[in-house]
Amino acid sequence: MQDSARATPVDQRQDGPGVSHIDPSDPAAPMYQLLDHLRHPMTLRALMIEPVRSGYIGDHKIDPKILPPSAEALYPQILVSEQMVPSAAGPVRCQVYSPPGQAAARPMCLYMHGGGFTVGRSEDTAYITSRIAAENGTVVVSVNYRLAPEWPFPAGLDDCLAVLLWMQKHGTMIGGDPARIVLAGDSSGANFAAVLPLKARDEGHAVPQATILLAPVTDFHFEEYESFERLAPLGIVYDMAFAGYMRGACAVTRRNWDHPHVSPARADLHGYPPTLIVSGTADPLTDDNRAFANKLRLAGCDVNLLVRERMPHGFYFFPQVLSDGELAFAAIQALMKRQFHTQAD
Repeated sequence: MQDSARATPVDQRQDGPGVSHIDPSDPAAPMYQLLDHLRHPMTLRALMIEPVRSGYIGDHKIDPKILPPSAEALYPQILVSEQMVPSAAGPVRCQVYSPPGQAAARPMCLYMHGGGFTVGRSEDTAYITSRIAAENGTVVVSVNYRLAPEWPFPAGLDDCLAVLLWMQKHGTMIGGDPARIVLAGDSSGANFAAVLPLKARDEGHAVPQATILLAPVTDFHFEEYESFERLAPLGIVYDMAFAGYMRGACAVTRRNWDHPHVSPARADLHGYPPTLIVSGTADPLTDDNRAFANKLRLAGCDVNLLVRERMPHGFYFFPQVLSDGELAFAAIQALMKRQFHTQAD
């Protein structure tokens, strides 16, 4: 790999194994070349992801008066900085959210944003990460991992593991305590947060002390859950079409659905750290989340499941919109205080 490519943050590179190239020696090359002229991008997976990415958070032309307050306005005391974490694939761009003051080494939270493994960035979850930092006196590291379809499994997960290992070894550089790390994420990011204790264990690394899973994807066999079959067709926040697309973009083959680092619900969960799971009954993933909590209990793990009635996927995402979101952050505080005796400065 050229030095210039190595210097580019991994989330900004588009040269992954999911990018198709026409082999001139292929006997069907003339047809592929014609398709390349007729439509761009040529492959359907690349063609389909563009409108999703452009519309995921919006075009930012919305009237600011109807938007909830920004993270910067709500938590001006939180210092936001950028940290490039080295990895085998190249630098991983992270946003670091630091509470004020020069206290002793603080607990750290590795946060992974959602977006169906295919869209999103750490800046999208600035409200969540700023609030976790502010209310718990915690240094939050939010990782920009590689996205599918350009970078299917296990690329994004590998980026998150690289950041975790860096925090365990170099966390003092950002004011953190490497011995006190909690994993957190929402939706597909919560899948990574759920998998990382298993991946760390399986590869001989230290397992983090706790996990916070906000509406996690824990089993890629979506259709086996009644809530998914009933709610996903309604298109609340996301729908069956997007769920199917993200599964194909990330996992690529059905064989991977059963991989324990794709579907942690199908893994050996013994020794799993204390866990908080947050879900809502209007979320297609609610049965997945309940089942994962039950499997953790059966494995002897300490788990707290918070399920809010009639709440959709991501009900905690926007400040001052849904009051039930406050209960999610209260549960996060309770876990952090129990595990690390944390409190805001």
